[in-house]
Amino acid sequence: MTIVSDLSFNNIEVIEGLDALLKLEDLTLYNNRISRLENMDTLTNLQVFSVGNNCINQLENIVYLRRFKHLRTLNLAGNAISEDEQYKMFVAAHLPDLVYLDFRLIDEHSRDVGNQQYQYAIEELRQDERAALVKQEEERLKQEELDLHKAAYVEYLNGPFLFDSMFAEDADGVKLACLPGVADLLEAYKTKFVAICQQIFEYGLQQYEKREDEVKTFHECIQEAIKDNQDMGSKLIREFEDSKSEVFHELQNITDNFILEAKIQQYCQEINQLSDDILSKELQLVDQLEEVIKDFERNISDIVAGFIENVQGFVVQCRDLENHHHEKLLEICVHTLDKVVKTGFDEDIPESLRKLFVDKDTLVNAVGASHDLHLQKIDNKEDEIVTRANTWLSSLIEKIHSSEVERNRKRVSEVHNYIGHLQDELDSLDLQETV
Repeated sequence: MTIVSDLSFNNIEVIEGLDALLKLEDLTLYNNRISRLENMDTLTNLQVFSVGNNCINQLENIVYLRRFKHLRTLNLAGNAISEDEQYKMFVAAHLPDLVYLDFRLIDEHSRDVGNQQYQYAIEELRQDERAALVKQEEERLKQEELDLHKAAYVEYLNGPFLFDSMFAEDADGVKLACLPGVADLLEAYKTKFVAICQQIFEYGLQQYEKREDEVKTFHECIQEAIKDNQDMGSKLIREFEDSKSEVFHELQNITDNFILEAKIQQYCQEINQLSDDILSKELQLVDQLEEVIKDFERNISDIVAGFIENVQGFVVQCRDLENHHHEKLLEICVHTLDKVVKTGFDEDIPESLRKLFVDKDTLVNAVGASHDLHLQKIDNKEDEIVTRANTWLSSLIEKIHSSEVERNRKRVSEVHNYIGHLQDELDSLDLQETV
């Protein structure tokens, strides 16, 4: 069935609010006040587009429609552009897959003339579109990669991002970097720090795969157990259904009231036994799944705990590097202060840096504040990774338990409904009246 949206006669001036209509195939915006074709990018299934009797007066609007690869029917009659002598050729050339324009079949002559007239412009458009597609694919792959890194809790750890963030808000640290010897100290610090971040990154990706494999194996095990249980239940139901017609036929032909009552009671007992058998198997499944879930919960908790412990070990190394850097930087600063007291400032030291060397307390406080800021950035990153990992684990386990409760309730309800249906069939059975 074609999905249609008709927004005609609404005094619409701007096309908007269509983002959620992903499956829309036929869009009518007839007789509005639209002057520009835009904001329809998500309508990738669009086949029929009617925007007649509007205020579109620029042929360039047609170019926007090239993105709709399934568009076959277009109505622009009643717009100023439809009066342009180049209108038909322009549309035919720029929309090569279009079949109908303003309720008429596009003839090959118009298309050939249009293609010849606009060939250079169209070739340039194609080049731009190809370049845009390449860029779009690159961005998609880049986003997929980032999503993977986020799922592993290690985004932006495969490079100097964390290190750079430590100095991004550290004005005093940037000033102190101008001191002789600090640049080399910083370079060595950065190299080692980034190497540890890379280790966290690679380890995080490995652990993500490990978690995913564990979750996948768990769900496969759960589904296999559920299927086996359902198959056993279905077998019981098939066997019962196979004998039901024979039982009903027998009941309908019994003329003795006493025998009939006995047979009905026997059939009701068989229904109850079927219910007990299916629910008994469901209870066995619940017990089985409970053990599987417990084992999984133990395993996945151990995996996450191991991941957190190792990440914290890496972070300790980062803190050690920062502490070492802080000590060395402080040594350089104190040495420089002693030199300044004795001989004065070097001419090439910036004025902003000189203000830190007013006295030892000011200098030590500046170096300490820089150090504290760096440690805070490291701590925040550690807290973020740990929190997200634990949150994922809690959410996963809660979801698994909730899903199992919901599955059990649904299964029990299905059994009760089926047993009720069997009882209703018996109650509505046309039995012979007996004397």
